[in-house]
Amino acid sequence: MGKSTDSDMTQGVIWKQLLRFFFPLMAGSFFQMLYNMVDTVIVGRYVGTVALSAVGGATAILIEVFISFFMGIASGSTVVVAQTYGAGRKEEIGKAVHTSMMLAVILGVMLTAIGVIFAPAMLKAMRAPADTLADSVTYLRIYCGGMFVSMLYNMGAGILRAIGDSRRPFYYLVAGTMTNVALDILLVAVLRLGVAGAALATVISQAVSAVLMLISMMRTKDFYRLSLRKLKIDGFYLKKILHIGIPATFQSMMYSISNVMIQSYVNAFGTVIVAGWAITSKIDFIYWMISNSLGIAITTFVGQNYGAGKMKRVYKCMRESLVIAALFTVSFAAIAYTFTPQILSMFTKDLDVIAIGIRIERFFAPSYLTYFVIEVLAGVLRGKGDAVFPTIMSVFGICLLRIGWLLVMVPRSYNIWTVSWSYPVTWAVTSVAYIIYFVWRYRGEVKAAKAAPVRERQAA
Repeated sequence: MGKSTDSDMTQGVIWKQLLRFFFPLMAGSFFQMLYNMVDTVIVGRYVGTVALSAVGGATAILIEVFISFFMGIASGSTVVVAQTYGAGRKEEIGKAVHTSMMLAVILGVMLTAIGVIFAPAMLKAMRAPADTLADSVTYLRIYCGGMFVSMLYNMGAGILRAIGDSRRPFYYLVAGTMTNVALDILLVAVLRLGVAGAALATVISQAVSAVLMLISMMRTKDFYRLSLRKLKIDGFYLKKILHIGIPATFQSMMYSISNVMIQSYVNAFGTVIVAGWAITSKIDFIYWMISNSLGIAITTFVGQNYGAGKMKRVYKCMRESLVIAALFTVSFAAIAYTFTPQILSMFTKDLDVIAIGIRIERFFAPSYLTYFVIEVLAGVLRGKGDAVFPTIMSVFGICLLRIGWLLVMVPRSYNIWTVSWSYPVTWAVTSVAYIIYFVWRYRGEVKAAKAAPVRERQAA
């Protein structure tokens, strides 16, 4: 079975292919962001500041921890499927697909149980404000109760993206998001179910996306068709997935743990600052949405071309991606800095919350320039299957250094700005570390790729 021209990234103009794949990803991430953003807007306007803090503070960070754990493993599946597809070994993709989906089932059940049982203890450990604790526990338990379906959707979406299809995951996500908007209005604004209604709306909408994804994968006649009878763990592919996924999971978890620590410091500054931090995080998430979508596009492109043995295209992709990422970053930083007041007023009417939010976001907007190199080089390395050393760099450069900053610098100057500086400082250090590692490890390979003829051999 041959590759379709839409999904084959081993030929054609690189920057056009990247952007054609990237924009549906970014649009999908935008709708994913709307899940929680709609909750935040409606809860902030119809329930109040305390409930807003409950939905967007410690609760959101803990949800990020759970999803980071799963998405790290899912990234291993994406790379394995992309490399296998690029190498043209279609008959083996079915084994990778069914191993991945079975892994999603196992992890989904595990994370659901942990979240539901330990929600109160985790929130207390993060020093969630006392006036938000009850609402936070309610939201987190309901959300985690439906995490299983979210895991299935995201693994299925990763598989489709690995073979170059970023459109269908986007369509299914749009359907889920529209469901979420309608249910938020009904359950929170009309029926007045508070944060419980917001959480239920999110869970049901995620189920809609998951069901559409599963139906699509089960009905297709293509090589990645999903069959419930074939769901099982294949040891060979599990090992390959975990080889990439475990370091990525550890890295994502450490990111999230460091964010948990930061959130615990923010919580100590009171409900107004917590709420201001929460709503500015929605603006920040737009940048992470753009950056992460580009990273996924890079990983998929590199995975297919690395599997096909086309190293010249791998490193040309890296160079063009750095230019694209820089342009996106500068543009977003300028927009975020300029229009912060108008954006924040969408989330709350509390003038104190808006005022602190403006100051926080205008601090962060220029800081994004210290980050984009990490996303591009990490995407290239993931696509090549190089996971261990990048994980070490990120863990020490971002996570441990950030924790050290909190423990050493914050007590010396106990305010929200000292906490905020932990981000750009650690991003800059890690960017430099990635550049040094890449030059040291792949300088010879890059030179060889430049000298190689345009027509490269296909991998066996």
